[in-house]
Amino acid sequence: MNFPILTWITFLPLLGMLIILLIPSGKDEKGQELSKTIIRWIAAGVTFIQLILALVIFFNYNKGLTGVNDPASFQFVEKISWINAELPMIGNIRIEYFLGLDGLSVPMVLLTAIISFLAIFPSFGINKAVKGYFAMYLLLDLGMMGVFLALDFFLFYIFWELMLLPMYFLIGIWGGPRKEYAAIKFFIYTLVGSVVMLLVMIGLYHSTGTFNIIEMMDQGRFLPDSIFGGSGTTLRYVAFMGLFIGFAIKVPVFPFHTWLPDAHVEAPTPISVILAGVLLKMGAYGMLRIAFPIFPDAFAYFQTLIAWIGMVSIVYGALCALGQHKVGKRDFKKLIAYSSVSHMGLVILGLASMRPEGVTGAIFQMFNHGIITAMLFMIVGVIYDRAHTRGLDDFGGLARKMPVYTGIMTIAFFAAIGLPGMSGFISEVLVFLGAFKAYPVLTVVSGLSIILGAGYMLWALQKIFFGQLPEKWQGPWDPTGKLYKTDDVNLREMVALIPLGILVIFLGVYPNPVLHLMTGSVNSFIELMKPVLN
Repeated sequence: MNFPILTWITFLPLLGMLIILLIPSGKDEKGQELSKTIIRWIAAGVTFIQLILALVIFFNYNKGLTGVNDPASFQFVEKISWINAELPMIGNIRIEYFLGLDGLSVPMVLLTAIISFLAIFPSFGINKAVKGYFAMYLLLDLGMMGVFLALDFFLFYIFWELMLLPMYFLIGIWGGPRKEYAAIKFFIYTLVGSVVMLLVMIGLYHSTGTFNIIEMMDQGRFLPDSIFGGSGTTLRYVAFMGLFIGFAIKVPVFPFHTWLPDAHVEAPTPISVILAGVLLKMGAYGMLRIAFPIFPDAFAYFQTLIAWIGMVSIVYGALCALGQHKVGKRDFKKLIAYSSVSHMGLVILGLASMRPEGVTGAIFQMFNHGIITAMLFMIVGVIYDRAHTRGLDDFGGLARKMPVYTGIMTIAFFAAIGLPGMSGFISEVLVFLGAFKAYPVLTVVSGLSIILGAGYMLWALQKIFFGQLPEKWQGPWDPTGKLYKTDDVNLREMVALIPLGILVIFLGVYPNPVLHLMTGSVNSFIELMKPVLN
């Protein structure tokens, strides 16, 4: 395919952002700001085209080509010289505009496109500084997509940093009462990880003479007398842990997770959807694409520690979510945020196993978690928009008032629990199958967290939807009928939620379309890592 589809899918949001910024303000005959409607639909159109391009990639991807360290195995490749300069005392600096796809990145590109498009619809409820919001939204979309496509470390780093700025403003301007605190906390945590990543990237360049991620995976490329030359050296271990911590902050795993609940609670609903659905996956993807294959010897040295971190995150996140049952702390959004820490811990455990089943399950869990948590946060947004509260104690008996909403919520909750027939079940089973071979005790302990997950999810379901409906909610949500003409979910909300529900059930019954994407690349990745593993 000669069409530069990866450039288009990456930079199309930038085009949409520029169009939005050029739209003049104006009002219709009723005095309503016409530009707000135009801006919303431009953003929706741009993300829809991006989704179409992602589907074209999905259906044209050749599953037979494999090899995560073989340039010939990457598809839709776009590679041109970007910066090529000869500097005194430094030598030649070569940076490439290098985009490409393999089985590790295709599911993430598809996930990003799906979530970015569907999260537009909850964004229609944003009325403050609409032009600025959607401009930042599309810039964030650009950064996320670029991270999953970049095969030059310098380019990867630019995309990684690019999404930091819009997320800071999206939380800090359009967030809740403590938005400034949450935005600054997110910024500081992420910036610390970015600085460490930058230092390691510079060291890698001086050690290999390239920013090409694929070439960095070739251990023969490292100069013997360079800072990261050799194998099993202290500096390589330090560099690996620097990268691991930088990516772990984004996942996030214990103990680098404390920014997440605040960011989720204060972020507007669509930004929580993107944060949980896509941004958390960037950390685990960075481990897969960069940290593990470039420093395989260091991974082998810290492999058991990484498995322990995964197990602790699984159990700790589940216990914190369960702790939301405590009177005075019953925040619906915070419960889901802590459940994300637990579910992303499964990803780390699966990656640490370095078994085909475990790694495949980890990547599939990344995809499934993105879909499921997007549903959950949208569902929280539906009720918060109407009641202006997320307190679990403020509800009860909503099943009679909102039967369709209850049905959608039940699907999302059961998927989060990992009920058979839902997509989450497949990925969790694969993770446990792979992890049990490597770490049986840690896997058993992690498996027990499923009971905790069922406990806090079913408790929340019972608390919100069953029992007596509070008197204050027995009337219509909006007596005027201007905002909510029905007590149940409206058409815009269903357009965002139903596709996610269909995906959860479809991939729970027939997961092969996504699993087949990654199988060849996962096997190649395991072969690359095998020489240094015990």
